[in-house]
Amino acid sequence: QVQLVESGGGLVQPGGSLRLSCAASGISFSTHNMAWYRQAPGKQRELVATITHETTTNYSDSVKGRFTISRDNAKSTVYLQMNSLKPEDTAVYYCTAGGRLGYWGQGTQVTVSS
Repeated sequence: QVQLVESGGGLVQPGGSLRLSCAASGISFSTHNMAWYRQAPGKQRELVATITHETTTNYSDSVKGRFTISRDNAKSTVYLQMNSLKPEDTAVYYCTAGGRLGYWGQGTQVTVSS
């Protein structure tokens, strides 16, 4: 059974930082491309960052320079370090394995507010 479990979300003030984690099980983690998506209330789900099995990374323009995606294959975990957070980063953040049509976690809420 495949499971992706996100953690690390919460409430943070503008300008603050959070690190999200996504622990995977039931898949060959090292061979999967991983990604983080987010969905804000009333908006479509948005691709935030991707990391291939060869650790090539890509970011949406809205987070480039502020967010960093990384992976630890020994721990079957992908991370999203989020710095300089803005209120518009408020959303539920999801990790995926194998792209949009692959496996999804249940999401973790990130709220950026003063």
